[in-house]
Amino acid sequence: MRAVLRNKIIEVCDKKIASKGENVGVSFYAFFKNKNDDPELLMEAAEWWIKTHQLDHFEKAVKIKAMVVAGE
Repeated sequence: MRAVLRNKIIEVCDKKIASKGENVGVSFYAFFKNKNDDPELLMEAAEWWIKTHQLDHFEKAVKIKAMVVAGE
């Protein structure tokens, strides 16, 4: 995973957790604007989320952050 994606995931998870608490869920779409301005990065996130880790559509932000920080 590229550093730019890793940093974006951590940033978004931190903001969501701070505003909505530790039970907040996210999907990989949470890391992107509604406009598809970086399809390669979106596909990288989708592959990591769906193909590599077989995660559900929504997962706890604390779980995703922990996985990214651990380098999974």
